Amino acid sequence: MTRIVVLDYGSGNLRSAERALERVGADVTVTSDFDAAVEADGLVVPGVGAFAACMAGLHGVRGPQIIGRRLAGGRPVLGICVGMQVLFDRGVEFGEDTAGCGEWPGTVERIRADVLPHMGWNTVSVPDGSTLFAGLAADTRFYFVHSFGVRRWELHESHAIAPPKVTWTRHGEDVVAAVENGPLAATQFHPEKSGDAGAAVLENWLASVA
Repeated sequence: MTRIVVLDYGSGNLRSAERALERVGADVTVTSDFDAAVEADGLVVPGVGAFAACMAGLHGVRGPQIIGRRLAGGRPVLGICVGMQVLFDRGVEFGEDTAGCGEWPGTVERIRADVLPHMGWNTVSVPDGSTLFAGLAADTRFYFVHSFGVRRWELHESHAIAPPKVTWTRHGEDVVAAVENGPLAATQFHPEKSGDAGAAVLENWLASVA
C-alpha cells in the first residue's frame, strides 16, 4: 500500500484529506515529523486560511525544506488550496506581501470578480495529457472556496523544454485551478470536498505515486 503523509503544520483540513486519501486506497499518516514527510511515498500539503499564516506554519515544521528535498529526489508532492498557493513565489493579501516556497514563478493575489469568495462548484479547463484529470468528463465540477488565486501563469526559462500543465477555472476571470509539473502537483479546489470527482483526482495522483 502506498504510504502518504499529510503534512501537519497547523493549517488545513487534515482529517478530511486523510479520509479522502484512505478512501482511494492510501496508507495515510498525519504528521509534522521531518523524516516521515521526506521519506513517504507521497506528501500532501493542505492549507486553509491566509497565505502568510500558512507560510509561518510551514516554516515552523521546516515545510519548505521538506518540499525542496522531496522534489530534488523526484518524490511526489501534492498541494491543496492554500497548499497550492504557497508553492508560488509570493502572496499578496490585505497589503501583506509574503514570500512563498518559490517552486513556481507567480503571485497569489485577490481575484477580480463581482462575488467573493469563489465558493461552490465550478468546471475547469484541462490541458492535453493531464494525469490528475485523466478519465474525467470535460463538464466535471469541483468544489472551490477562495478569494485569492494565481491570475497569470508566468513561464520560467526552466520550463521552456517541459512546461507545466496548467488547468484553469473561471470566476470573474481566469484563475489557475491546478498545476502538474513532474513530481509536483497541486489543486486550488478541494478534492476532498469534491465527491466522486475529487476522489478520481486523488486516485489518479496516487496511481502516479505508486
